[in-house]
Amino acid sequence: MKLRPTQRAVWTNKVRKGFNTSDVPLELCLLQGEVTELFQAWRSGADNVGEELADVAIYLLGLAEMLKVDLEQEIIMKLEVNAQRRYVKQGDILVKSGPVDDTPRLRIVEEQSEDMLF
Repeated sequence: MKLRPTQRAVWTNKVRKGFNTSDVPLELCLLQGEVTELFQAWRSGADNVGEELADVAIYLLGLAEMLKVDLEQEIIMKLEVNAQRRYVKQGDILVKSGPVDDTPRLRIVEEQSEDMLF
């Protein structure tokens, strides 16, 4: 996974363009607006869902840089936690019930897997 260079590029663009680089509440609101635009595009069947997903990712990466969070590392660690987590069905939904030690460890690979949809 190579997200760190993209996170830095997003930040560089924000600085060069004079976009928000310090107001976290504002950035969270802008991110929420982008998620709303994504939902509206998906709901209406628009052909720009990918672009809206990219906007969400760009705002998220910028926010991570603003907060001095290495999002790549955080995602890797969270995927590991989720791979170890057990879920149980309660009614129609799955809820987490805690980690399990005998689950195979998640392995992050750089190359594209054959089962990817694109």
